[in-house]
Amino acid sequence: MLNKLKLSLATAMVLLSCTAAFAQKTKTVEAGGTSVALSSDFVTALQSLGVTPGTVEPTKLRNGKALFPINGGAIDLKTLKGEIIHSGGLTLTAGSTQVRLQAFIIDTTGSSPVLTGLVVLNGGLLARVPLFDLNLSRSSIRLDGDDLRVRGVGLTLDKVAAAALNQIFAVSAFKAGFPIGTASVTAEAD
Repeated sequence: MLNKLKLSLATAMVLLSCTAAFAQKTKTVEAGGTSVALSSDFVTALQSLGVTPGTVEPTKLRNGKALFPINGGAIDLKTLKGEIIHSGGLTLTAGSTQVRLQAFIIDTTGSSPVLTGLVVLNGGLLARVPLFDLNLSRSSIRLDGDDLRVRGVGLTLDKVAAAALNQIFAVSAFKAGFPIGTASVTAEAD
């Protein structure tokens, strides 16, 4: 009986230590920012279509870089699976048509990392769609304590976003895989 009790206690201790180790990998993302250096191809393409880019507050657009505040999410610091939630967004305006791409979420939980966003057309919410596919092959990832720093993430236009933008602006210029820019993420986790 005493041996069974010792075995049960030992098993419980192992399970508790494993649970604590797994629980500490996933951190809540509380703040930070993502900056995107917009590709000159993307900026030139918008200009040739007569589309003017702008921002949704509190996003800032300076010297070809868009700065998006991070306001939440969760990330597993060992596997980098998680979601990073942003405030603000971008506007694309041509004539009386305005598209707002906002409330971005970097999602690395699926088979391919993607950035989704809400699409708002002339003030009416359409849907949350995949906007940009993320290429991590040339990125550098560094952990500073519980802070995550990712540099060199390639953003390309997702096929769903390309089809939606072509339909909205009545063009055929938006293509899946079109280079949007290069992102850097600094997320503060707790």
